[in-house]
Formats: sequence, structure tokens, C-alpha cells
Amino acid sequence: MNLITSRDNPLLKELRRLSQDSTAYRKLGKVWLEGDHLCRAALARGVQPEQAVFAESQWQSAPQAWQNAAPRNTVVPDALFADISGLESPARMGFVMALPEATRIQPNASTVVLDRVQDAGNVGSILRSAAAFGFTQVVALKGTAALWSPKVLRAGMGAHFGLHLVDGVTYEALQDLQVPWLTTDVHQGHFLHQLVAQRQLPMPCAWLLGHEGQGVSPELAAKAQLSVRIAQPGGEESLNVSVAAAICLHASAAAQL
Repeated sequence: MNLITSRDNPLLKELRRLSQDSTAYRKLGKVWLEGDHLCRAALARGVQPEQAVFAESQWQSAPQAWQNAAPRNTVVPDALFADISGLESPARMGFVMALPEATRIQPNASTVVLDRVQDAGNVGSILRSAAAFGFTQVVALKGTAALWSPKVLRAGMGAHFGLHLVDGVTYEALQDLQVPWLTTDVHQGHFLHQLVAQRQLPMPCAWLLGHEGQGVSPELAAKAQLSVRIAQPGGEESLNVSVAAAICLHASAAAQL
């Protein structure tokens, strides 16, 4: 166990960057997982953390399994842990893991494509829906909230570790996708519930989900093989993108049952 008491320690400086800068993980090649929920989810998927960091009060009561989870353990006073934490109520423990190596798009995987979805909460929620409904790949186009940023990690609640993630790619990279592309439109297209009833939703497929205000870009939508709309008898203009994603991804899963 390594005890750190200086705020200026290089490790603590690095953790502050990772917890407070949404793109620091790209520069440092590391990811900070704060809290036992994220850490448990990572371990359950076979992630080997580089080291564990504990607030002093947490270390004193940490079960042996936590103390043995990483090859190195670092303990800091509670006040210093709160200083590096990105949470209003610091979780008192976390893992440092290596950023997964950049990966190529898997051509035939059931995929969610995020086109400039900028809210981290929406992105994390969509990752959770993807994992829950059997989609194995999420591709984030440039302009989308960084997939491994602290806020997206917290909103994803562990979904990251069960998905093949491709972060920050260009439109051209999508040419590798060989499954049918589906997109949503508020005003036109087939009604989603009818496609489910008729078992006409392709699977595997790639759902294209767009910017919170502008939707999927016209050039990307034009390449979709199928455009669908979600019935909204209540008359709202549109749905939040994470809500629409959950409905669409569930429909794809239900159509296969």
C-alpha cells in the first residue's frame, strides 16, 4: 500500500485531470473509474485495473477482495480524495485502467451510431440501452460527447465494459458497416410499432441517432435503408434522443422474439 499525502503528487494531478477534463483520457491513455459500482462492473467484465485508489477511511474498512483487485493500491486522506473526485459526494475509491486500444468498426455487429449527440447523460443512457437490448457496438462520430469521459462513464453505469466502442470517427469510417442502416424521422417513414408487428425490422442493423436539436445529418440520413417514426399520440414535437433510442433498440430486440 502506497500512502500519498501531498496534493501536488503527480498521480493526484493526473487523477484530477482524468476526473475533471472530458478528453484527458485521450491524452493520458488512462481512464478513471470512480465508485464501487463502476469498479465492480469493470471487474465483472474482466478488466484488470492498473491500480486502485482509496480514501483513507475506505481503505480501513475495505474488504480483502477490493485490496487485491489491482496490482497497486494507493491511499490518500479523505480530503485529498474529495479534491480529485468528480462527484458531489465522493465515492472514496476508484480504479485507474488503461484506455482500450483504438478499434476498428466491426462490419456485421448490431450497432448504434451517434451523430453529434452532445449531452453526456444522453450518451451514457444510450450505451446502457444498447447493452440491455443486445446491441454490441457503439460508434461515436466526431462531435459526439467523448465516450470515456467521466460524465458518460457515470451515466453508462458499467455498460462500457460490455460493448465494442469506436470513438471519434468520421462519416467515411461508417462505410465499413455492412448491416442495414435505420434512422428516425418525426414526420415521415414507417411507423415503428407496425414494423415490429410485421416482423420487418432487420437484425442485425445499425440505428443512426442524431444531435439533440438537429437530429441525424441529412447526408447521413440519406444513406439509411429504412426511415421510421415513433407514434406520438400525445402530440409532442419530438422525443429526447436517449428515450427515442431506448424505444428503437427495444423494438429491434422485441421483433426477434
